[in-house]
Amino acid sequence: MADEPLVLGIETSCDETGVGVVRGTTLLADAVASSVDEHARFGGVVPEVASRAHLEAMVPTIERALKQAGVSARDLDGIAVTAGPGLAGALLVGVSAAKAYAYALGKPLYGVNHLASHICVDQLEHGPLPEPTMALLVSGGHSSLLLAPDITSDVRPLGATIDDAAGEAFDKIARVLQLGFPGGPVIDRLAREGDPKAIAFPRGLTGPRDPAYDFSFSGLKTAVARWIEAKRSAGEEVPVRDVAASFQEAVVDVLTRKAIRACKDEGVDHLMIGGGVAANSRLRSLAQERCDDAGIILRVPRPGLCTDNGAMVAALGAEMVKRNRAASDWDLSADSSLPVTDPHVPGVQAPEHDPDQEHAHGHAHGHGHSHDHDHVHELSKDNLYS
Repeated sequence: MADEPLVLGIETSCDETGVGVVRGTTLLADAVASSVDEHARFGGVVPEVASRAHLEAMVPTIERALKQAGVSARDLDGIAVTAGPGLAGALLVGVSAAKAYAYALGKPLYGVNHLASHICVDQLEHGPLPEPTMALLVSGGHSSLLLAPDITSDVRPLGATIDDAAGEAFDKIARVLQLGFPGGPVIDRLAREGDPKAIAFPRGLTGPRDPAYDFSFSGLKTAVARWIEAKRSAGEEVPVRDVAASFQEAVVDVLTRKAIRACKDEGVDHLMIGGGVAANSRLRSLAQERCDDAGIILRVPRPGLCTDNGAMVAALGAEMVKRNRAASDWDLSADSSLPVTDPHVPGVQAPEHDPDQEHAHGHAHGHGHSHDHDHVHELSKDNLYS
């Protein structure tokens, strides 16, 4: 274990400041500072509020993770950070912090993909990923089916939502039912006491001519909202538990049906489910039932690793180090629409240069620091991490 890469991961794509420390595929620390309570009164995530919360939480959360892991920042073999996709301002806070720590420590920097990280986190619980891995990622911003022959370099999108993501639909229906934010956990809880067959809500994009692996939850959301409105207009009581159960069943039915179909079509005998909605109890149970029937092995991380966290970023970063993937340049930028086909953002090889000129370590685009500033770099490291 001592020979495996020790990596710190920073995740700030949305409303949670996550910092994880991983050695190989072993989780040493997973520290999270959530700003969800600050967004609750708005009924959704406010980007500027999230960015400011990340700024306040970043250093304390990193320090907490290092202490929890029992390691020094100097011991790290690399620092990984979510470069995208996500909220631009929130991502920028994490990327800036990671660059500062990596530069001050003299460690390689790895800008990684949020979605690929959600897949890789399963290694921390169930061991190395099979290759290829079929992944169903479901969260507030994403509903995707991905085939990953190599999680560090080859992730292929098979299908995605064409409108609302599954988690977004949960939040919107919870708002209509006046259940607060976030909607996923409360709907899951109420659904356990309801009848999933009480109301026949539609299953989007499940017709014979519809795209096999794409998702659509906008029509379902509208159908549920209109059903509730009709009940209220008629002066009837809305059976909240039955609505929650029937809506939830419509979502997880489509998700699991398409995921199983993708596994069969691609000849893959493992299915990994990740993302915040993967914490949903009905999704987990129905997926297990259908995977058992199809002879497919299901891998789902524990709920705490399904939601956004730094451990997943560290896990992918450790895999990058292990497989000798190129580190990112110092001019790494946040990319709110980073495609899943880019598991990480590698650096560009710097051109050969005269050693008497500016050193170009990590500055392939001509923004390097001169040797005259090296003493400042060294002082910074001593002051910050002595």
